[in-house]
Amino acid sequence: MTSIPVAPRIRIRGAAKRFGAVHALRAADLDVHAGRVHALVGENGAGKSTLVKILAGAETADAGTVEFDGRGVQLSSTSEALSLGISTVWQEPQLFDELTVTENIFTGRELRKGIVVDWRRQREEVGRLLDLIGLSGHLATVPVAELSIAQAQQVPIAKALAQDASVLVLDEPSAILTDAEIEVLFGVVRKLTARGVAVVYISHRLDELFRIADEVTVMRDGRTVGTWGIGDLTVRRIAELMVGGAIDEHVRRDAVPDPGAPVVLELDDLTGPGYSGVHLRVRAGEVVALYGLVGSGAAAIAASLWGMVTPASGRVLLEGRPVRPRSPKEAQATGIALLPADRKREGMFSFQSIAFNVSAGHIGMLSRLGLWFDRRREREVARSMVQRLAIKTPSERQAIGAMSGGNAQKAVLARQLVRRPKLLVLEEPTQGVDVGAKEEIHRLVAEVAGDGTAVLVVTSDLPEALRVADRVVVVRGGATTAEFGRDATQVDVLAAAAGDDALARGSRS
Repeated sequence: MTSIPVAPRIRIRGAAKRFGAVHALRAADLDVHAGRVHALVGENGAGKSTLVKILAGAETADAGTVEFDGRGVQLSSTSEALSLGISTVWQEPQLFDELTVTENIFTGRELRKGIVVDWRRQREEVGRLLDLIGLSGHLATVPVAELSIAQAQQVPIAKALAQDASVLVLDEPSAILTDAEIEVLFGVVRKLTARGVAVVYISHRLDELFRIADEVTVMRDGRTVGTWGIGDLTVRRIAELMVGGAIDEHVRRDAVPDPGAPVVLELDDLTGPGYSGVHLRVRAGEVVALYGLVGSGAAAIAASLWGMVTPASGRVLLEGRPVRPRSPKEAQATGIALLPADRKREGMFSFQSIAFNVSAGHIGMLSRLGLWFDRRREREVARSMVQRLAIKTPSERQAIGAMSGGNAQKAVLARQLVRRPKLLVLEEPTQGVDVGAKEEIHRLVAEVAGDGTAVLVVTSDLPEALRVADRVVVVRGGATTAEFGRDATQVDVLAAAAGDDALARGSRS
């Protein structure tokens, strides 16, 4: 471990936080020094977000201490954190698109001349801040909607500087940026640390840490594993620390797919918004996991299969025939079924019954002579799917929005299985469900594949990818960069996804 003899700007010791029965944090420590970039890494659920929210004043720790410049502080609100100079830039910029850059930066804290807003002084101040971080000062009067993604990402940074931030927390700032835009961001970070600002940098892209971080703190299961100087680490070593060892302990489905089974889905050099040169095959009866970290492009690839994103070039072949769905309806007509990642916004009608949600999209099948809808048949189908998927409900008439997350997810999945699809695409299938429901969904995935359906699981949950899949295909930077078979370990896959190019070239299938 590397120690720094300078007193830290921020020191957190023994931070703990519970949400009901869930221990989000158990014992977290963090030292952040002025003029340095401190990376905070860990798998999903490791506790990073909760620790950052405590630092930002958005959550209050149940136990532990926080010191700022050597004195104990209570961060019970975001305004208290801001008053100390602790500013957080969240992954999704919280901006008003229709307002100018200046208006966004000074909203709620306008500079005034008497009772009148001093617009000229505000524009001059924003112009100075933009120049400082490498943006043109003329953007001060430009609406945020007209900025590029990289420019918009830097507006909250300018706002933090306008509030005299001495500690800047960047939450996945590079997730939606190109390599060139990331380099611009890094230039801004270097300018800030040169002025003495302490930066906490959260990222899943482990390779980029070696271009910007001074120290790295690794978290796992709500605890701090340790802190190391960046020179003492490699991508693979960080991955091992994140998962807690070199070998996984997970249970795979027993069935082994037929290597000679027909190819159901083939992506041939597919290129589109957020991805390029993608190659992928899924055979009948096979489960393939498309695994990538935040911003990898995996979600965009899935969207292109469902008609939500239009590829620019390349081919999508379904059972050897080219298809290019232009809408979810067209995708369904070709035999592609999709369980969306955001079930509440994209997958279900919350105030409608289970029966309604299961039958949606199958009106033709449940109609008589194409003239009227058969409500009795709708209920029969819904009851059958409730039984098959072990959905816990007193009746198929229950509103889906009143169900637990796991049962609601299974009800949404039931709709995709009313008619056996050729290809079932599952995006983050167990996101936000409890352990029991997760086991049941994994069982269903194996069952569907056992019936001969090709299954593509798009997930950022690495243990899930390894558990349910026969093969794991890694997506990084919008491209499929590595492929692993059943002998893969978490460390292997995570290292490939996070930037270990040598491992990506030598992946095993």
